[in-house]
Amino acid sequence: MNAKAMGKVAVLMGGTSAEREVSLMSGTGVLNALLSQGVDASAFDPAHEDLSELKIERFERVFIALHGRHGEDGTVQGALELLGIPYTGSGVMASAICMDKVMTKRVWLAEGLPTPRWVQLSRHELQRERVREVPDRIGLPLIVKPPREGSSIGITKVLGYSQMQDAVALSTRYDPDVLCEEFIDGMELTCPVLGHGPDARALPVVRIAAPDGNYDYEHKYFSDDTGYHVPSGLPPEEEAEVQRLVLAAYRSLGCRGWGRADLMRRASDGKFFLLEMNTSPGMTSHSLVPMSARAAGLSYEQLCLQLLADAALDSKVGGTSGRAKGPGSSSGGATPHGGSLGGEA
Repeated sequence: MNAKAMGKVAVLMGGTSAEREVSLMSGTGVLNALLSQGVDASAFDPAHEDLSELKIERFERVFIALHGRHGEDGTVQGALELLGIPYTGSGVMASAICMDKVMTKRVWLAEGLPTPRWVQLSRHELQRERVREVPDRIGLPLIVKPPREGSSIGITKVLGYSQMQDAVALSTRYDPDVLCEEFIDGMELTCPVLGHGPDARALPVVRIAAPDGNYDYEHKYFSDDTGYHVPSGLPPEEEAEVQRLVLAAYRSLGCRGWGRADLMRRASDGKFFLLEMNTSPGMTSHSLVPMSARAAGLSYEQLCLQLLADAALDSKVGGTSGRAKGPGSSSGGATPHGGSLGGEA
């Protein structure tokens, strides 16, 4: 890849979401990697600079290292479409769907892909009586989290009825709606994908071993206590099954460029369940996509260059083309499965 051919590049980092701190770490890593490869790259923080400056300053490509709202939810992608500046990662619709965990689940259900059963509480359904009904519907323990946040922000593992109100109150600090998922006791996994449509490929699976199974914000970005295993240690046929599921999940959502799916392997029966799809994964020193890429023989710098080379506009790649039917039949409602902690790492 010719670094000079990339033109003038803006690395979008920081932003205004609850994940600003992580985004600054990701963006700094990406910027330094691109500069080390001879790319004419500059930092650009939408919290302090208007996006119209990208056009005025004649940037030719954008590497999106933003996380959370106004970064990976389709809004920045839409602005870049209007400006006509190619950008990394998924387009407008795929970004918007993947940012909303409930909408993601609905797509996966329609495609016959396994995802935890859940109850969504809208902002109009947060009365005490309604909240107390949730454990009766999906059992205990369960997870309460904002449907449109990442990095395990605002998440609570609920063990009893008495914890529900506080868990919902924490979640609503970040999102007026609330997602409640059945908890899966098992192995936490993640698997990145690079590319678009039929050319997309899954990278090696990463197994995450957090202290006491608590893969929270601190353990994702700042603690050295979390163990990451690549190879994952799964039997070859299970590794292949995870990669197959993740590719189907990625394509069904219309993702492109790159992404990372988080999954659980239930201990009781070995079944895999998709939790969420991250369309702007972390690129920090603790992040999982660079870790998996290294296991596939791709350095951090090579990964950044490849992602930048794949920068595109929806209109140039056919928008959400590349959808693929998942295994199994389509169905409505919630699936009889469980869920755990997802995030942005």
